[in-house]
Amino acid sequence: MDVELVKHSARDADVLFAARVSTKGEGSLADVDADPERSAGLVRYLMRDRHGSPFEHAVMTFYVSAPLFVFREFQRHRMASYNEESGRYREMRPVFYVPSRERNLQQVGKPGAYDFVPGTDEQHAVVTEATRETYLTAWRAYERMLEAGVAREVARIVLPLSLYSSMYVTVNARSLMNFLSLRTKREDSTFPSFPQREIEMVAEQMEREWAALMPVTHAAFDANGRVAP
Repeated sequence: MDVELVKHSARDADVLFAARVSTKGEGSLADVDADPERSAGLVRYLMRDRHGSPFEHAVMTFYVSAPLFVFREFQRHRMASYNEESGRYREMRPVFYVPSRERNLQQVGKPGAYDFVPGTDEQHAVVTEATRETYLTAWRAYERMLEAGVAREVARIVLPLSLYSSMYVTVNARSLMNFLSLRTKREDSTFPSFPQREIEMVAEQMEREWAALMPVTHAAFDANGRVAP
C-alpha cells in the first residue's frame, strides 16, 4: 500500500485560528503562536468536549495506490473528496495484490469480537497459488477482449477486486480522525475497532503524515481515546 502526502493546508494553528473567531472575531495566525501551552490546552479542550468544526479547517490531499477492495471500503466513509483512475478511459496495469507471508489468515472469534492469527505454511501456499492463477486467467481474458476491439469499460469486468488502482483523497483533520478511529486497531482506543489489515496499512501511513503536520492535535486525539470530535 502506497500513500503520499501531495499537498496540505494543515497545522495545529489552523485549528486555533478557527476556534478563536468565536470569542475574538477576526484574528491572525501569528496570534496563535504567542502562548504555545495555552494553545495546546485549547486543542485538548476542543477534542475532549467534541467541539469538532475547528478541525475541519486543516486539509490534506493524499495519493493512494492500493487494491480495489481497499478503495471500496475506504469510500464507504463518505468523508472525503475522491478522484480515482478510470478503467473506462485507460488500460489498466497488471498489478495485483498477493498477501505477504506476514499476513494473518485465520479468523478467530465472532463478528464484533474477533481477531486474526497467522496461517499455516499450507494455507499460505494455497493463497499464493490460487491468487496468482486467478490473476493470470483474468488478465489474459482482459487482454483478449481488448485485442478484439471490445471497449475498455466492458473488458474490465473480468478483473478482480485485488487489482491495484490509484486515487487522490482530500480530507480534513476531523474526518480523518473519524476514519482512523474505525480503520486502525489500537488497545488504547475508547471504542475497539477490527479493520481489515490492508485498509489499516493505508490508514497507518496517512496517520504518520498527519501526525507530523499536526503533532498537538494528534496527541490530543490519542489522549482522548482516539474518538473523533
